[in-house]
Amino acid sequence: MPETRPRTEDDLDACVEVLAEVHHRDGYPVNWPDRPADWLSSGARLGAWVAEFDGRVAGHVALYAAGEGDVAPTRWPEGPTAVVSRLFVAPWARGHRLGALLIGRADAEARRRGLHPVLDVVATDTAAAALYERLGWRLLATVEQRWGPEQTVTMHCYAAPR
Repeated sequence: MPETRPRTEDDLDACVEVLAEVHHRDGYPVNWPDRPADWLSSGARLGAWVAEFDGRVAGHVALYAAGEGDVAPTRWPEGPTAVVSRLFVAPWARGHRLGALLIGRADAEARRRGLHPVLDVVATDTAAAALYERLGWRLLATVEQRWGPEQTVTMHCYAAPR
């Protein structure tokens, strides 16, 4: 049975391995970080969780305070937000609702803090967008975001159901 739990420092190597599988298969993250463990741990993180399946780390999600570059918080007019980010599930563990379980953990923590969960997703990540929409997340906007002098990415901004 899949389960989620808070991520520990001991989980980082397994998370990086899963992230590498996801990047190879799906292209997430779009730009592979120089130091993936630091990327998973950087920023104003409010919490991070892993999903375990068959005794192995099979997925990850984090919750962050809104920061520079986050678009979805600027599109939510109804109060303070928290950003769901770094969500991924190993290709070998898909189809067992791990993504929904992880999003549920981040959503619950955001609401416990009195924050509304939002997220940004690259428009080409249609599987992720389909998951959010199945879970009732609402598309707030589609925007072009500049990630560097040579890179502009189309992003969808979503908000969790009320």
